[in-house]
Amino acid sequence: MRGGLWQLGQSITRRLAQADKKAITRRYFASEADLKKTVLYDFHIAHGGKMVPFAGWSMPIQYKDSIMDSTINCREHGSLFDVSHMCGLSLNGKDCIPFLEKLVIADVAGLAPGTGTLTVFTNEKGGAIDDSVITKVTDDHIYLVVNAGCRDKDLAHIEEHMKSFKAKGGQVSWHIHDERSLLALQGPLAAPVLQHLTKEDLSKILWGVPYTGEDGFEISVPSENAVDLAKAILDKSEGKVRLTGLGARDSLRLEAGLCLYGNDMEHTTPVEAGLTWAIGKRRKAEGGFLGAEVILKQLAEGPKIRRVGFSSSGPPPRSHSEIQDEKGTNIGEITSGGFSPCLKKNIAMGYVNSGYHKAGTKVKLVVRGKAYDGVVTKMPFVPTKYYKPS
Repeated sequence: MRGGLWQLGQSITRRLAQADKKAITRRYFASEADLKKTVLYDFHIAHGGKMVPFAGWSMPIQYKDSIMDSTINCREHGSLFDVSHMCGLSLNGKDCIPFLEKLVIADVAGLAPGTGTLTVFTNEKGGAIDDSVITKVTDDHIYLVVNAGCRDKDLAHIEEHMKSFKAKGGQVSWHIHDERSLLALQGPLAAPVLQHLTKEDLSKILWGVPYTGEDGFEISVPSENAVDLAKAILDKSEGKVRLTGLGARDSLRLEAGLCLYGNDMEHTTPVEAGLTWAIGKRRKAEGGFLGAEVILKQLAEGPKIRRVGFSSSGPPPRSHSEIQDEKGTNIGEITSGGFSPCLKKNIAMGYVNSGYHKAGTKVKLVVRGKAYDGVVTKMPFVPTKYYKPS
């Protein structure tokens, strides 16, 4: 997916500001006893959204079409997701890059302005605290997005280390963008549809970030413009881009072989999770981030467990399903699994002991006490379609 598009959001907002506005009820200012609601809550309800609790928020799991149909439509045409429950924040100051590089595995300094990457926040043991999309707006402004379920612990982690960094003379500050909403536009029509709404040349936005395996954009927009932007995107697509909920999002990212924090990478290292590619080349040589000693040792010697994909017979394996070798010995555990709408078969991912991670290895997957045949399968299960300039 093409970036955390701070500048693009600003551009589109300016264009939308020229149109007539309707009052938007900020439903997310509910009492503490209620689930939080994004500014698009009423919009979801009006479009048939079926709302469920998710990370403390009321979010749509699906709309009028089925999760299977929504998944296929994203691959064939496009999907619009409300991801405003996620937390966007900016780091500012001349030392914001060296500060962030103490906490994440990416080569932030090496990013060109206006580009970004997926990265991972690590702890002292090399374990993943959260994954994040970061954008280097300028050399003294970094924009990043963290997961809704990890918001409190992520912000506490960043704040703790920021206090220590500033106490030593580092110049960095932050702003949490609770005044903004996030929309994710995914699929083959993402760029053509969005191009109607901006004068920016979207073909010049080059970098890709994993989300559904499709090309797409994540747009940060002032909350008062979020409903208008959603309406404009759906209108310009002539009905081909559909509002899409959490159910299809989960099947899309599983088909693309992408981690979901809390399922597929909590407490594991980036190396174990198969995210070695996200560790910048300079960072592999220099370290300098939390848990670097553990992670660099795994890079040199290999990890003891590895995240791999599976296809299987029988009912779909789910999180915590046991993985066995052909003799019935436990060799790992499933972290995500389900029926693939696009491939029409069971797919899953999980962690196995090193040595059992090669594609083609036969295994047994235990579902409701019964073992079914499975095989280690290369990921992504569905080929990705990230934008690459010609």
